[in-house]
Amino acid sequence: MLKRYPLRPLLLASLPLVLCLPAAAQTVMNGNGGPIRLFGTDMAVFEMKEARHDLPCHVTPSNKALVGFDLKFHAGFEVTVPLKELAGQENLLTIIFRVAPLESPDSPVYFTQKVRVPEIEEEAKGEASLYGGFDLGEGKYHVDWLMRDRSERVCSNYWDVDAALTNKESQMAMVIPSSTIRASDHESFKDEPPIERTSNDEPINVKILLNYAPQNPRSTVMRSVDTTALVSILRSIVREPKIGKFSLIAFSMASQQVLHRQENVDRLDFPALGDALNKMKLGTVDLSKLAIKHSETQFLSELIRAELGGTNKAEAIIFAGPKVMLEQNVEAETLKEVGSLDYPLFYLNYNLYPAQIPWRDSISHAVKYFKGQEYTISKPRDLWFATSEVVNRIVKTRTARLAQNSPTQ
Repeated sequence: MLKRYPLRPLLLASLPLVLCLPAAAQTVMNGNGGPIRLFGTDMAVFEMKEARHDLPCHVTPSNKALVGFDLKFHAGFEVTVPLKELAGQENLLTIIFRVAPLESPDSPVYFTQKVRVPEIEEEAKGEASLYGGFDLGEGKYHVDWLMRDRSERVCSNYWDVDAALTNKESQMAMVIPSSTIRASDHESFKDEPPIERTSNDEPINVKILLNYAPQNPRSTVMRSVDTTALVSILRSIVREPKIGKFSLIAFSMASQQVLHRQENVDRLDFPALGDALNKMKLGTVDLSKLAIKHSETQFLSELIRAELGGTNKAEAIIFAGPKVMLEQNVEAETLKEVGSLDYPLFYLNYNLYPAQIPWRDSISHAVKYFKGQEYTISKPRDLWFATSEVVNRIVKTRTARLAQNSPTQ
């Protein structure tokens, strides 16, 4: 089963040479309001339903779509072609595929992609590999796929894809409607569509402290899977209709700085957040901080003191991010300075490998001190259920507080 669905650059591998070429992402073919027009030969290949190997290639499809942290089903394919088949002058590979729900096979969505291949030596060895993908709603689908080169040699394949929730995931609300096909969206920081909020009560005000960091603390780059997971945590909170006011503090424990801040807003500005986070340089720390013993602990201490104490008006605070394993945790005396909290505190701990790192981290120790709740986010369903429980707890706390302060009481 494939685990990499976003379209990747074409990888040309020979011994000892490895070349990476930029590949245009697959796009949905638009018929300008009418039917999609294909070359007759391409349509004939689709209608024959027989695998062809005029252009020798091997297609490995994903027959079962996987749920991502973005609450979408992801499906795709991997294609390999022997380099000797692409040897010679520059070439152009054209990929066309269509995806249709089994319940409505006459309503397919067509995708196309062109990949330019550089000049390759005649005696080149190895394979060229590329990956492609698309997003789905729940349902069963059929895929017709072909690739041709400039000589009109064709490689084709056909397969079915099942996008189904397990029994444990059955309560999850997916982002894409059932029996719907969409191009993969690789823009993590797109603006969130407006949410219809609950209008009966004053909107709940929530503060989010996001530690933007990779799962591997030694990594100097943010993997796309980590960025997707952390942004999905934010979006899962933003999409809750009972929450209407947000404050966001995005920080980096690695660089010991606050990267971005939004205060008491109706909608989080995701593009602005993306601009700020993309400027971050992992592994870079101010020289003056390196001279301070346990400077990371000092940074976390100051962050907790400033954001949990003082004139905080949030009705709940949510820490989110990967584990923060420091040599020294925040001291109890510092936590005492904050005082008792009159609002609930939560920690959504993004941890893909909880069995490997089962112990508490420094944020977890602080959250436990304040009798907060911690949730481990290892799978998409963990995020769904954690968000639901967090919102329920916030609503119960508000209801109890309002009851205590009501005139009848």
